[in-house]
Amino acid sequence: MKSWRPTAALLPLLLVVAGCVSISERLAGSLSGAIQRQTDIETVRDGAPAYLLMIDGLIDDDPQNAQLLLSGARLYGSYAAAFVDDPERTQRLAQRAKNYAGRALCIELADVCASTGARFDVYTRVLQGVDEDETWVLFGYGVTWAGWLQANSSDWNAIADVPKVRATMRRVVELDEQHEQGAAFLYLGVLATLLPPALGGEPEKGRRYFERAIEISRDRNLMAYVLFAEHYARLVFDRELHDELLSNVVDREIENDEFALNNTLAKARAKALLASGDEYF
Repeated sequence: MKSWRPTAALLPLLLVVAGCVSISERLAGSLSGAIQRQTDIETVRDGAPAYLLMIDGLIDDDPQNAQLLLSGARLYGSYAAAFVDDPERTQRLAQRAKNYAGRALCIELADVCASTGARFDVYTRVLQGVDEDETWVLFGYGVTWAGWLQANSSDWNAIADVPKVRATMRRVVELDEQHEQGAAFLYLGVLATLLPPALGGEPEKGRRYFERAIEISRDRNLMAYVLFAEHYARLVFDRELHDELLSNVVDREIENDEFALNNTLAKARAKALLASGDEYF
């Protein structure tokens, strides 16, 4: 299985669901916004560990707050995927992220929580009971689950969960394809292009997912182009499309919006992929 880093690649480091929020949630949301708009990657790399400890404390003070738990899960998972190179440490951080997300899932969607270890058909049947206003917790858990799978990609017992992660993201799309600027389509695109067609991959379906994500984000999420190039264009050996997608990212200006950090990471990844193109193709 080829390497992929979905959690950091697809989303800003932390997205907090809006709504009726506590002081702790408002604090998490304010810091989240600051992180999302940051364009200096080193500042985020150096500052994020302090925020990890802070959100641990907020969760300790309010352990039944599902929104805080998912905020902690997303931060731990994103930090591990984006900035940690040591595999053992990545696994530890991804496990903490999954634990937090699992607690949130059990608070908000007890039936889904109870079925995550069940047979695939049981799990997918339970997913049908999730309502649109519960999309946020299902998506949050799916994102963290995907990050945990990446951190444990050498463990075939973990990889066996890929169909359930795919089913989770498909249910998110069924409920609200616009959720978080269509990010579920990016996960579906990556999952569809993990393997070549001969081994069960679905590259053309993956291409449609990537294109839909770009459309929903109104062309603002540059990481969509990077993943499109890395996972689809490389899989089908389309050098022209690969370079076109990545050059578009490199040439774009970074706006001061909720995609700022995500797009800064995308530009760095696009440059690296372009530089390695001759070796790959």
